[in-house]
Amino acid sequence: MDDVVIGIDASTTAVKAIAFTRDGKELFQARETYPLSNPKPGHFEQDAEHWWTALLGALRAVTDKVGAARVAAISIAHQRETFTLIDGGGKPLIPAILWLDERARPQVIRLSAELGREAIRDWSGKPPDPTPALYAIAWLAEHQPRALHNAAAIVDVHGFFVHRLTGRLVTSTASADPLGLLDVENGSWHPRLVEAAGLRPDQLPELVAPGTVCGGLSKGVAGLTGLRAGTPIIAGAGDGQAMGLGMGVHGAGKSYLSLGSGVVCGCYSQEVTTSDTFRTLVSPTGSGFMLETVLRSGMQLVDWIVRTTGSASAAALEKAAVDVAAGSDGLLVMPYWAGVMSPYWDGAARGAIVGLSLDHEPKHLFRAVLEGIAFEQAIASEAMEGQTGGKPTAMIAAGGGTNSELLMRIMASVLERPLSVSPVNEAAALGAAMLAASAVGWFASPEAAAEAMTAAPTRHVDPVGDLVPFYRTRKEIYRDLYHATRDIHARLGEVGEEV
Repeated sequence: MDDVVIGIDASTTAVKAIAFTRDGKELFQARETYPLSNPKPGHFEQDAEHWWTALLGALRAVTDKVGAARVAAISIAHQRETFTLIDGGGKPLIPAILWLDERARPQVIRLSAELGREAIRDWSGKPPDPTPALYAIAWLAEHQPRALHNAAAIVDVHGFFVHRLTGRLVTSTASADPLGLLDVENGSWHPRLVEAAGLRPDQLPELVAPGTVCGGLSKGVAGLTGLRAGTPIIAGAGDGQAMGLGMGVHGAGKSYLSLGSGVVCGCYSQEVTTSDTFRTLVSPTGSGFMLETVLRSGMQLVDWIVRTTGSASAAALEKAAVDVAAGSDGLLVMPYWAGVMSPYWDGAARGAIVGLSLDHEPKHLFRAVLEGIAFEQAIASEAMEGQTGGKPTAMIAAGGGTNSELLMRIMASVLERPLSVSPVNEAAALGAAMLAASAVGWFASPEAAAEAMTAAPTRHVDPVGDLVPFYRTRKEIYRDLYHATRDIHARLGEVGEEV
């Protein structure tokens, strides 16, 4: 009994509840989806009640399979920056505003001017950008002031779930941090940022460190899920940090590379450090910090190419692109289809395809996109590692992009380092499970849980010797592309706004 922990991964599209054993093996997984609303350009919303229904369904499915008596604890990883407002009974007052949302670009400009761009970055760890909830909350203060004033609390996904599961209004510092309201160094709400958002201190959940027991499962929810009343609910973390922990990245010497819809790279830092070249986040272990670079448009560009060119599939394009020479016959792609976060933090930036000729075909574009993603990551990693003491000895990759042999060869060659591929399919949920396992005493710390519950990578991809110097030269040309197109994209955006 009590030999299983459940890790929750509440992503942008679904809740996954996964039962893990003490050695990190997945025993059973249940997945419940929910819709995403895009009511206006740049507005991305969800109904938090859909999250709750999905969570209950996933937990019920896992409990039915493994048995309530085996579940020692539950912990939560979740889509970051996403939030909603609730009343005193926990009912959502507005549609949840997602991390994808871009409605608050004017508030980014205003708050940067009022508080100082560097001050916001150094307080919160995050350069001003529409992604943190701070700016969307300020948007609500301007456009829906009554809803903001009447709200009992603002909650991230973790806080919403914990309140529903236990009755306590509490969230993890590693969950709330991406909202952009925390003093990242001290792990407490920052009064200036809270005031700038238009919030009152009494509207903020209690903060606890990841791995803390938030409370026990209420009798009412126990009846809905089949779990035992009082089952410990353990403070988790945002999905990015939890994913790193689930991949075994919890201290110096390793970094993670997530090749998903977006491309996220992170490494551990014992000391707080802030910069425009990365975001600084609370570590999921509660000790130290995680530094991250983010490319918003990653593997979704592959889907874009398939759709736009009318190709049969990504696999067919990749098969054709393998025979294209490195450099894609003079084609260069800057993959800013969704703007750029680190290191430029420029929402007006857009993608660029340079060097097109009548000889180019979809296969050339496919390879050039993969090369552009790799160039972008290399420049981001160089900037981050230049401020943190050099290259980590190991980089562990995960996500759908690792299924592309061509991308992995290009990425290793451009980064000039070997890549290990994580054998973990559900790293965010496993990271949450590690926090649960540590909290119930299976292991002495989250770090010890990560060592015990993470399988060693068995697949490794080395740089291709001849490609390294070629891509090194090519990367320097790519480095100038943003600066060459920045003003053009800004002017195009201004013309669009006027129309």
